[in-house]
Amino acid sequence: MTQAELSPKIRGKLTRERVIDAALELMDAQGLGAVTMRAVARDLGVEAMSLYNHVHDKEDLMDGVIERVMEGFRRPEPREEWLEAARDAGREWRRLLKAHPSMIQLLAEHSKPMTTTATLECMECALSPMIRAGLTPREAADAFQTFGGYIFGFVLMETRGTFGGPESGDSTPGSPSALVPDVGRLPNVAAVFPEMCVTEPDAQFEFGLDLLLAGLQAKVAGRG
Repeated sequence: MTQAELSPKIRGKLTRERVIDAALELMDAQGLGAVTMRAVARDLGVEAMSLYNHVHDKEDLMDGVIERVMEGFRRPEPREEWLEAARDAGREWRRLLKAHPSMIQLLAEHSKPMTTTATLECMECALSPMIRAGLTPREAADAFQTFGGYIFGFVLMETRGTFGGPESGDSTPGSPSALVPDVGRLPNVAAVFPEMCVTEPDAQFEFGLDLLLAGLQAKVAGRG
């Protein structure tokens, strides 16, 4: 392969950072399943064996991708109120995952503990307001998992377009009789289902976040 035939990505020295960036770009564009050593090498315009000078194996490569994504976490400005700090952290986690939707699958399949500085700083941002609120470490761990499950699930539905019904994206509720086959037998479904066809992700996310935070507030207040 001549210099003129090299991919624009590989002009200059091949480094670990460039390999990881290429893998992340491929994951964002085509999904996690598209990321293979051969595919990353092809995008960089090199042979796959060249990558092993910079990453040990596929697992090491994906560890690097996780680290790179987490480095993009924008730590919110400090808040005096723990409640608002927790809200800001939840919003930032959603933003980060929306920017890299395949991260949800990658993190779910990741077998090793995430102990890099960037990852732990993201966790610190989420845990700090919970500890400030008065939760014990055990309670904070449970709350972290609960909030994480909500945010991951929400972003998964949001990015895959599973909010709304047949007319997803239409903000006008439809006629119950047109959406529910037996209104008399399913009155509550008939009443609610048209609203499920309304796609307002920002408002829907905030509603769920409010519910979780209200539960956390009630738990803390109940100790008084």
